[in-house]
Amino acid sequence: MAEQPDGNGAEAAPHGSGVRDTARLAMVVGALGVVFGDIGTSPLYTLQTVFDPNDPHPVPVSTQNVYGVVSLVFWSVVVIVLVTYVLLAMRADNEGEGGIMALITLLRRLGTKRGAKTTAVLAALGIFGASLFFGDSMITPAISVLSAVEGLKVVEPSLKDAVVPITAAIIVVLFLVQRRGTAAVGRVFGPVMILWFTAIGAFGIVGITHHPQILRALSPTYALGFFFGHFGTAFFALAAVVLAVTGAEALYADMGHFGRRSITRAWLVLVFPACILSYFGQGALILGNPQHISSPFFLLVPGWGRLPMVVLATAATVIASQAVITGAYSVTSQAAQLGYLPRLRIAHTSESTVGQIYVPWINWLLMISVLTLIFAFRSSTSLAFAYGMAVTATITITTLLFFYVAHAKWGTPLWVVIGGGGALLLVDLLFVAVNLTKFVHGAWLPLLIGLAVFTVMTTWQRGRKVVTAERARHEGSLREFIDQLRAKELPVIEVPGTAVFLNRGKQTAPLAMRANVEHNHVRHQHVVILSIVTVPVPRVPADQRVTVDSLGYADDGIIHVTARFGYMETPDVPGALAAVDPSLTEGRLDLDHASYFLSKIALRRGTAPTMAAWRKRLFIATSYITADAAEHFGLPRDRTVIMGSHIEV
Repeated sequence: MAEQPDGNGAEAAPHGSGVRDTARLAMVVGALGVVFGDIGTSPLYTLQTVFDPNDPHPVPVSTQNVYGVVSLVFWSVVVIVLVTYVLLAMRADNEGEGGIMALITLLRRLGTKRGAKTTAVLAALGIFGASLFFGDSMITPAISVLSAVEGLKVVEPSLKDAVVPITAAIIVVLFLVQRRGTAAVGRVFGPVMILWFTAIGAFGIVGITHHPQILRALSPTYALGFFFGHFGTAFFALAAVVLAVTGAEALYADMGHFGRRSITRAWLVLVFPACILSYFGQGALILGNPQHISSPFFLLVPGWGRLPMVVLATAATVIASQAVITGAYSVTSQAAQLGYLPRLRIAHTSESTVGQIYVPWINWLLMISVLTLIFAFRSSTSLAFAYGMAVTATITITTLLFFYVAHAKWGTPLWVVIGGGGALLLVDLLFVAVNLTKFVHGAWLPLLIGLAVFTVMTTWQRGRKVVTAERARHEGSLREFIDQLRAKELPVIEVPGTAVFLNRGKQTAPLAMRANVEHNHVRHQHVVILSIVTVPVPRVPADQRVTVDSLGYADDGIIHVTARFGYMETPDVPGALAAVDPSLTEGRLDLDHASYFLSKIALRRGTAPTMAAWRKRLFIATSYITADAAEHFGLPRDRTVIMGSHIEV
């Protein structure tokens, strides 16, 4: 929303502007508590990982190398976070929503006949990027909380063996409280992160004052000189440098919750300066004490403040973990709404914030995965090898999709796209290439997770199309079915009451309705054939929610209702029907006593060459986690009838 200019009505302005300023401040604080947890905790482990002697390609500690690494970190944050995301990607929104799923939706809208193949390929690439986010959602809690708890080794070395058990305990508690939602703790997220950024910035300044010459690294000449002068060393250093930009995708993905302006302000005013000051402070510490490379973040803090900083860092990393866990819920929900995953049980944990949801199946899957990673890798530096791969691949895909959208949707000149986009893609691909060198050391993990999720999502999308086509064949034409009822070709008895049959569209007859007529020989006085349509926008206005079709006859009591919901909404069937104009329903609908009919499909593996045999088995196996339809659509269980049928895939 644009700023309201100060104009006439000077007397009222202070009150109005005060309310607006308070609201804007609340949004900024909220963004600090949710959006920046991941990228804001990167100073915990980035420089430590760069100079880690156990790295397969360690960077030797020297004055020039420290300058070069710190300069690379600074300019990587500027190019990837500030330019790619804040200045560019966040301008590509879908009705205010951001993230890679929003880009996929924009691509699908651009799928014209001329560019259908290109957009389909890019959309598939986007789905792979969304799949990689699940790997990120598993690795982030593990590496973030581990890196914070590892501060105990600095405070008391004898606690080294307690790091992994304490981390695991924190993770278990974190996932156990997810069902309560983030609304209750959300109010403290912002203040905690403000304290965190203030602290890391302040200690960064202290470190800089001891060796102010580290500020020379602000010049890009040090980054370029290090990269081209020591290419072998600098190239491999990029695998750790990329850790400084982990979480950049959260700025874009959470744009719908806080708005582009609030996120931009929080980034420029507090997050960016605090993180950079911490990196430069750690660099100054290493310049003065080359032996302090094992944990420069905590060693930058005076002895009296290290234990409190460990506690604060743990709180910050829990918040960072919360952000990606919530993000995994959102991606799952959006993917299911767009047809890439089955319908899962989703609980809304806040009456005021639509985006606060809880997906039990994903929650327990993530918890088991995160605990497995913690016990398998046992340290943040080991996990860092795996972390960078997911991040760099997602950033590269986002950049590619954004510039395609910029050219196809906004008409950005091709030379700008090739020049600007090519330069940014070159940087992104450089990070991807160096992370591939860590393949055997852990980079295979996020790629494997991403490939597995991608396979599931594309298999479900393909299988869903096959089932829809086969189901249409079984159901037959709805118009012909209505004509047969009208002509009394089907012997039925009309019973009083209202029946609601959920169906995928109005081209075919609902299986449950056809079974009711052909086997039970009855139909209700008022019949509503209801189709739920998920449109590629976050939310649908109330006045555009439903449309009614009489299906050719205005006096037979049979109507078709299309109810539209955005991919961020939970379908509410009774609520949608209550909003239908009574003058269009061919008689009064008794919704308080209406019966709801669902057609349940049992899948079988057939011989038709629709998919490979293994994909058929995967599709059928995935269908078992589908949420109960009656609960998903908000149907009253005591008035819901389920009628089954078999379909081969």
